[in-house]
Amino acid sequence: MVAREIAPGIHWVGAIDFDRRLFDELIPLPDGTSYNSYLIRGSEKTALIDTVDPTKEFELISNLVKMGVDKIDYIIINHAEQDHSGSLPMVAEFFPDAEIVTNEKCRDLLAALLHFPTDKFRIIRDRETLSLGDRTLEFHITPWTHWPETQITFLKEDGILFSCDLFGSHRASSDLFVRNEGEIYRSAKRYYAEIMMPFRSSIKGYVGMVKDLHVTMIAPSHGPVYDRPALILDAYEDWVSDTVKNEVVLPYVSMHGSTAKMVDHLIAALIERGITVKPFNLSRTDIGELAMALVDTSTIVIGTPTVLYGPHPQVVYATYLANALKPKAKFASVIGSYGWGGKTVDTITKMLDHLHVDLIDPVIVKGEPDEATMQALDKLADEILHRHQKLNIV
Repeated sequence: MVAREIAPGIHWVGAIDFDRRLFDELIPLPDGTSYNSYLIRGSEKTALIDTVDPTKEFELISNLVKMGVDKIDYIIINHAEQDHSGSLPMVAEFFPDAEIVTNEKCRDLLAALLHFPTDKFRIIRDRETLSLGDRTLEFHITPWTHWPETQITFLKEDGILFSCDLFGSHRASSDLFVRNEGEIYRSAKRYYAEIMMPFRSSIKGYVGMVKDLHVTMIAPSHGPVYDRPALILDAYEDWVSDTVKNEVVLPYVSMHGSTAKMVDHLIAALIERGITVKPFNLSRTDIGELAMALVDTSTIVIGTPTVLYGPHPQVVYATYLANALKPKAKFASVIGSYGWGGKTVDTITKMLDHLHVDLIDPVIVKGEPDEATMQALDKLADEILHRHQKLNIV
């Protein structure tokens, strides 16, 4: 992929990975991803913002060589994770006079992750600026917009924010800028759900800070560039708010059909009460779709059979994931069946310790659900409706 201009003197020089399908050996990438690196030429100095994943380092170097770049004065590293910094050793070898510009915590992580020598670093502080001549870079340290050392870089004269992982999307696209807003909204929401949602409380303040900068363009580390920043800023403002929707997310597994019958009945009962239901059969679910559904939901109901003395392993994984992602859901409950005993409900509720949810009485039945079970599920649906009404979302 060749370098492309996003504004006069400012080029995207990164790499697009159309084939990557898994990130961190955990996150599915149905649409691939990109590793965005940006070259900024000022009247006196040239800066490179971030590098690329080490698997694509030759593409980055090739882009710079094709552009005739013979000198880089500053290499800005906004984040130490390898998909941002992994090509730093090679870039530094090609441009040995470049200073590595980052914050102190990021420097320490780069030294640990890459065994990169610390004598070439220029350490910046929050709101510090760096002149390129006719252009000025302003650094904002934004801890826990993913990692504790993350920062973003603002090109003041052009109004362009290089936002690191914030506002990103895992999408490999030949489009430099966002052209299909609906498509990118969905990709960005999935990215937020899987990566950024655990840091929702921290991100809240940074969204307001970015709005105050009156940016003209947002250039993230993954996905296309936003030449209409309001799209992603308004989306994030909604996602990080405390506002929830009249929805129930229902991840479940059924081994012999009993839990499935309960799930089907509860789905119908909730629909009758005007509540949107999003069921996820965990034996078939793309876990990223589940994460995305958790962004807005008011209530999580977990359906599981009992395996030996506890919940099904796939339910354990989904529960652990929900607890780690820390969505803004308000309520949770458990439904399912067992054969001869176990501690399924206790296990699941203890695993939700990071969620600030009120637990609604579970519906757990021994063996096949009967009419009394279905009545109990109707009462659960009534209670969920009552809770949602108290939130004024129905």
